Amino acid sequence: MTGLLVLLRHGQSTWNELNLFTGWHNVALTPKGEREARQAGETLKQAGIKFDVVFTSLLTRATETNRLALETLGQAQIEVRQDWRLNERHYGALQGLDKKATTLKYGAEQTNLWRRSYDIAPPPVDLTSPEHPRNDPQYRHIDQRDLPSTECLKDVVARVVPFFAQHVAPELADNKNVLITGHGNSLRALVMHLENLSPEKIAEFNIPTGVPRKYILSDQMKLVTTSYLGDQVAIATAIQAVADQNKTKNQ
Repeated sequence: MTGLLVLLRHGQSTWNELNLFTGWHNVALTPKGEREARQAGETLKQAGIKFDVVFTSLLTRATETNRLALETLGQAQIEVRQDWRLNERHYGALQGLDKKATTLKYGAEQTNLWRRSYDIAPPPVDLTSPEHPRNDPQYRHIDQRDLPSTECLKDVVARVVPFFAQHVAPELADNKNVLITGHGNSLRALVMHLENLSPEKIAEFNIPTGVPRKYILSDQMKLVTTSYLGDQVAIATAIQAVADQNKTKNQ
């Protein structure tokens, strides 16, 4: 067996609360999101899990969730490795738009395709827009050809899975416990890879905020077991809430 792998989606953000397309836009956690982050740390503590290696994206809502969870876990001093490839999916020209208003404008079917299809990306953001990462100093060290104007889940898989193979798998193979704190789509990309899910299956897979998902993998990085940690009834309710939001607001 390898070390344990735990995936953690960031807690509720201010734009989650406002029902806006967030993508790479930097937003803070809500008070609820902060509580979710601390509860994740408490859940990990109760499970007796400690980490040797920690990864996050460059986005504030993930780094802050990670900080609060580790602080609660008693591992506030551990080194955290940040990488843009763990960022949320870039929603292109939809970033900052209200999801319900977008549905009214473009229709439920088109909006749902942009939100949940595997290989259909939203319209790209203009290169001069402040929503394009090439205009954010945080990404000045990244080759501009790698910075997206928009992404579908297939694009996120194309950056997340190689990152996992290069940076995460060797740590797990060295029997180290690894935490990855990320986003709904960057983690769905990993789930798709780790659990060998089809594009149809991953479209139905919903990750609740602030709930750790534990993986045990074989020496060949094949799935042995996976499960969410914590109160299973509460987790099922949270997952259903994400699914219901997708249905009622057409994502």
